[in-house]
Amino acid sequence: MNKKEIYKQLLEFAKETAKNSYSPYSKFKVGAAVLCEDNKVFCGTNVENASYGLTMCAERAAVFTAISNGCKKIKAVAIYNKNGNFSPCGACRQVIAEFAKDADIIYNTKNNKIKIIKITKLLPDAFNLD
Repeated sequence: MNKKEIYKQLLEFAKETAKNSYSPYSKFKVGAAVLCEDNKVFCGTNVENASYGLTMCAERAAVFTAISNGCKKIKAVAIYNKNGNFSPCGACRQVIAEFAKDADIIYNTKNNKIKIIKITKLLPDAFNLD
């Protein structure tokens, strides 16, 4: 399977996971799928809270699940929202950059195409302690 096919499948995992979103306030269902260096995949969805600051984005949920399950390095993160053209928020970009210094970020466009961009392009000067 080539990279484009793998990323298309990863986006399908994110799409399926978006169905589990708990988003009663925004009605904005998001799913994310993380591809680890060992080719394992971990998914997450957004979970809202009445206290909005306690809401968890799909991307961070997926990354934290991957790390909790032993993933040491992330190769790619796919993000799905039915509206398309949805890239990670600033907090999610920083979390992704912590574990995936050169990861591909994959998301669907409004016309159902796949967009691929490097995390370094989305967050060129990520905070780090190195």
